[in-house]
Amino acid sequence: MRLIPKLLALASLITVPAIAASGQSSVSALSSDFRTRTSLDLDWKLARGLHLEAGYELRSEDNLGRLDRHQASVGLSYKITDWMKAGASYTYIYHHRSSGPWTPRHRLSADVTFAYKAGDWRFSLKEQLRLTHKTETLNPCQEVRNPLTLKSRLKVQYKGWKPLEPYAFIEARNIFNDPSFSATWSTTSQAFADYQFGGYNDMYFNRFRGAVGLEWKVSKHSAFDIYAMLDYCYDKDLDVDRTGTYLNKLSYNQAFNTIAGIGYKFSF
Repeated sequence: MRLIPKLLALASLITVPAIAASGQSSVSALSSDFRTRTSLDLDWKLARGLHLEAGYELRSEDNLGRLDRHQASVGLSYKITDWMKAGASYTYIYHHRSSGPWTPRHRLSADVTFAYKAGDWRFSLKEQLRLTHKTETLNPCQEVRNPLTLKSRLKVQYKGWKPLEPYAFIEARNIFNDPSFSATWSTTSQAFADYQFGGYNDMYFNRFRGAVGLEWKVSKHSAFDIYAMLDYCYDKDLDVDRTGTYLNKLSYNQAFNTIAGIGYKFSF
């Protein structure tokens, strides 16, 4: 298992932009955590191919030491053809960081899923564009208030063992508008100089995931989803003043988390 985070770290080092060639940055030691997710979802069929969906999810972290997030969502999805489905949703997120208070966030999502069936196998590619609004106090030169991300998920599912349907997927997340900057590193003073804030146009992959799971269709209307997920994050950490004129430190924080999840879905 130790090989997996090393490979993911190598992938991120290739895709994440670094400071200019004369710059200096550091990568934190790989941290690890065990987390859980529990969810309840409702699905109403409004018309042929058109569904109204609502859900709630509770998350924990710090090896089950504390609750991390409550989130509730509502959305619509429409099956355009046998191989393509589109959807849009709103999510209310109530969460907190380890050293901060509970704060709300708002998220708008739009997605399209392409599917292909081969016998009892189903292959799908889901592309989801997300815009998240952060309400907490933050330094705009360190952290964007409205991050725009794209999640790409490739999934394979086997439907020949009904009511049990095992699956596996891999997923990557790309951020489009992280704070951009330019600076030079002075070997004499051991500090950054000539720092310039370049706006919100830095793009890179900052999360990779892989999971295996099992969908258990208890009845026509009820189903459970049980899964285990490996989650690798690689986030840029800027220490800069609020005017964007002084850069003190640049580092990349990396974390490898193991997530266990269970969800229940009821369809009307």
